[in-house]
Amino acid sequence: MKQIADQFEEALGILQKFNNEANYKLIESAGNLMVASIANNGKIISCGNGGSMCDAMHFAEELTGRYRNDRPGIAALSISDPSHLSCVANDYGYDFVFSRFIESVGQPGDVLLGISTSGNSKNVINAIEAARKKGMKVVGLTGKDGGKMANMCDVEIRAPHSEYADRAQEIHIKVIHSLIGHIEAALR
Repeated sequence: MKQIADQFEEALGILQKFNNEANYKLIESAGNLMVASIANNGKIISCGNGGSMCDAMHFAEELTGRYRNDRPGIAALSISDPSHLSCVANDYGYDFVFSRFIESVGQPGDVLLGISTSGNSKNVINAIEAARKKGMKVVGLTGKDGGKMANMCDVEIRAPHSEYADRAQEIHIKVIHSLIGHIEAALR
């Protein structure tokens, strides 16, 4: 039982470190970039690896589907189609699975949400570089010290340092839900 309680205490501590006005302002800034894109017929494209891909998918489905209230769908895509990923990984290498998608469908004014608990995932970094070439804005969800992504994003939202990626992912999903709530409220 102690091991279970320790998990919750550690998670609570990380959340308490993150819970401050500076981070609220970052989330608001990121949400405002997304709202501006949507208001101008843009879209939000999200990507990440492993659990971060699941977060990217969850973000997109809550926007295209429904979060808490009925509303029109919002243009959002996660780069997670298995045939796209395997095709590009086979033909170009896994480092290019996200950037190739951005090159194909990204447009000026769109927003990329790149998720990496280390901030150093090469394929997410390549997606950011491709997004910049397309005139897109970039929001990054990172952890640890922000990695290479820290200086590449219009808005970087960093989970407090933890030894394990799952703690960063727990912050990321809360940020994602906060972003969706902000977007929905702004578009009412």
